[in-house]
Amino acid sequence: MNNPRYRNIDRAGAIVALGVLAVLPLIFGGRYLVGVLTVAAIYGIWAVSWDFMSGLTGRENFGHSLFIGVGAYTAGFMNTVFGFGPWWSLPASMLVAVVFSLVMGIPTLRLKGPYFALAMLSGAVIMQRLMLIFWEYTGGEEGIQGIEPLLSSPLHFYWFVLAMLALVTALLVALARSNWGLILKAIRGDEATCLAAGLNITFYKIASLAISAAFAGLGGALYAHYQLQVSPQLFAVVTSITIITMVYVGGMASIYGAVGGALLLTLMTELLRDFGEWRLMIYSLVLIAILFFLPTGLVAPIWQKVRQRLSGRSQGAQPQAPAKPAASAGKTGRSALDGEMVGKGETI
Repeated sequence: MNNPRYRNIDRAGAIVALGVLAVLPLIFGGRYLVGVLTVAAIYGIWAVSWDFMSGLTGRENFGHSLFIGVGAYTAGFMNTVFGFGPWWSLPASMLVAVVFSLVMGIPTLRLKGPYFALAMLSGAVIMQRLMLIFWEYTGGEEGIQGIEPLLSSPLHFYWFVLAMLALVTALLVALARSNWGLILKAIRGDEATCLAAGLNITFYKIASLAISAAFAGLGGALYAHYQLQVSPQLFAVVTSITIITMVYVGGMASIYGAVGGALLLTLMTELLRDFGEWRLMIYSLVLIAILFFLPTGLVAPIWQKVRQRLSGRSQGAQPQAPAKPAASAGKTGRSALDGEMVGKGETI
């Protein structure tokens, strides 16, 4: 959406949400809540990174955990084996994840069909197996232990992760709303038309995958320095499926909706712990209901309706200018295009 009023409302909503998340530990206190919110924020980084590439281009990545695990193990090796300080692991994890994305994306994103999704899925499974085979170097199932924390205070680390989540989300939303994002959506809609228009769609897909991988690797490094250890479980397929589910609940191709989906599902998992053995059934039923009755997601569509109402109130408070049929023809076409994009699930 290019409506300036929507942009202002989005910024205000983001500031309010960020402020609430920042003060929650101060209001309720307790290390447990800080830990839950920290994990939720890290999952938010993973979710927005997945949504940027797969949500905008339509090329599903079923092996996003590959980049997460690579980033986490890079942090572990640099800190425990090579002796680098923990802060060096953040850019290094992003760089190594980008290298893996190029290795996986260059040969597969040139092709049509499910090859990219299958290659990413296979890559994650193979890396998980390799971590077990070379247990002398990777620690096997126990993984790498003794990783140093980035910050000594759990609360300060949570605020740092929350700041990283806000920064990553703002950057990816800006890219999604730019000409770059428009091209990615066009690729999802019709690759043949984009090729006919002279666009190098392979470049845009590979570059988007690299950006997605970089932030996934960053989240992996943050997770490693939070848990103070890494294990092959980070490469598991269930990690990728969990992230994809969060994006679908938040709203595909919205970027910010993925953050809401990650926070919602992480907090719901913790709130259902008191239900014991019924927890998994309740969690599954809630997910099925959301995915079945709300195919466009939950968080982003709700925010879109709130945004429209707030924008309508601000418009009602201003005098309406007389219509100019001849001059507004182009704007009418643009509005129709925006309406069509919203109908197709575009909630940015």
